[in-house]
Amino acid sequence: MPAPHFTHRRKAVMLAAAGALLAGMTVQSAAIAAPAPAPGAPAADYYQDALGKEGDALKSALHTIISDQQVLSYDDVWDALQVTDAAPSDSGSVVLLYSGQTRSGSQHGGDQDDWNREHVWAKSHGDFGTSPGPGTDIHHLRPTDVSVNGVRGNKDFDNGGSPVDEAPDSSTDSDSFEPRDAVKGDVARMIFYMATRYEGSDGPDLELNDQVDNGSAPYMGRLSVLKQWHAQDPVDSFEENRNQAIFDQFQGNRNPFIDHPEWVESIW
Repeated sequence: MPAPHFTHRRKAVMLAAAGALLAGMTVQSAAIAAPAPAPGAPAADYYQDALGKEGDALKSALHTIISDQQVLSYDDVWDALQVTDAAPSDSGSVVLLYSGQTRSGSQHGGDQDDWNREHVWAKSHGDFGTSPGPGTDIHHLRPTDVSVNGVRGNKDFDNGGSPVDEAPDSSTDSDSFEPRDAVKGDVARMIFYMATRYEGSDGPDLELNDQVDNGSAPYMGRLSVLKQWHAQDPVDSFEENRNQAIFDQFQGNRNPFIDHPEWVESIW
């Protein structure tokens, strides 16, 4: 018969081993059960300081969060857009915002049929030009055909007008521009981003209003229409992937209205 102290020791060892095995299984099960972050989702704590807020308090919190960014030069934008706006079926081409056509990423410049850098928040609205910051923020810079960019000019956004040459699904009149249906929400969310990101601390104080023909004032309209477009054209995978690429590879900040579309109604 084994000595009593040996029996007790063996039982203790066996119990410890069983406990370790059970703990290991529990950890492994927890690891298996833990959901992977959704593609394009921000880190869990990115918006921590904005949660639970509404209205101006929410806008102020988001401004602080997204102002932590890497500022690009205007030349950097050429290379960045070839990544953020790459055609899903051809990474060597970019998708043109207002027409939906694709064009070789290397075919950029100022010549006819080139693509260039469209400031969705027109750079004359606040007179920031191409200066680092609002003038180079790729959350609102997109590839567009040179001639289509010229037609849009610095017009505000609204419904109506005649089809645009080389982008017939978009329309324009004397004082406004209407993008194609597939990117109406994209345009709206870029405008909401700019009005939140640039509040006068490190650039112009950009604001939204419900009019067109804002000229060089730091305003962009028409707010009621932009909100309609935001609801009409929900966030899609292209927009999510673009937001993630800007965060991961270029600026290190996000467009909160892509991640949380419900915040538009809370602020405006």
